[in-house]
Amino acid sequence: MGSVGAKEVPVLLTPDGRRIDGRRLDELRALEIRAGPLKQADGSAFVEWGANKVMAAVYGPREVHPRHLQQNDRAVIQCKYNMAAFSVDERKRPGLDRRSQEISKVIGEALQSVVFTEEFPRTSIDVYIEVLQANAGTRCAGLVAASVALADAGIPMVDLLPAVAVGKVAGAIALDLKKEEDNFGEADLPMALVPQSGRLVLLQMEGHMTEEELGTALDLGVGGCRAIYEKMKAALRDRYSVAPIEEAAR
Repeated sequence: MGSVGAKEVPVLLTPDGRRIDGRRLDELRALEIRAGPLKQADGSAFVEWGANKVMAAVYGPREVHPRHLQQNDRAVIQCKYNMAAFSVDERKRPGLDRRSQEISKVIGEALQSVVFTEEFPRTSIDVYIEVLQANAGTRCAGLVAASVALADAGIPMVDLLPAVAVGKVAGAIALDLKKEEDNFGEADLPMALVPQSGRLVLLQMEGHMTEEELGTALDLGVGGCRAIYEKMKAALRDRYSVAPIEEAAR
């Protein structure tokens, strides 16, 4: 074990290529998605991804507030991402901070690129994302939850929008970073894409990668997004294949 200041650096990669939680470099954390858990919302989704627990709720299309944001030719997507004060080990100050505002904007813009907003002029589609428990990759988990919630609300989209973070850990490119890898790794690359076209709608990076490493990371992220996409579709199939049976039983 080494140390950086007062923090001990864990062994992030074993000699045989296993990560701190035993995963391979190209392996996702366990991912469970449930569509429609909130009855009061027009659409909702709950994502449990590794130790992350994220809820998303969608309301609308509905009247725009504040009114000056209204667009005559399309709907506006208003996204609010928030981390609960109890979501991290050290209690977070309640309310929107600068990071939450930045992530809200990034997720909202990504969703705007796939929703057919022109179908609902002069309205607002409001997306609320609440992180109940955080362990790295919450913006990707929030985007996945929001995308499924939009589909659950019946909002027409080009496609669902899977997202994942790829990073550089102990000199190796790794898929779906967890907290220790995010904290002590050399780079973090969250990304989201439209699966049918392969078009990237979110790509950010903190840290440094070579051109070759970036290419490897993008390939790994595309594969991860496609695996997540299948889980998103399965969650919606489960939601709408079970519902008629439940209704008939009443």
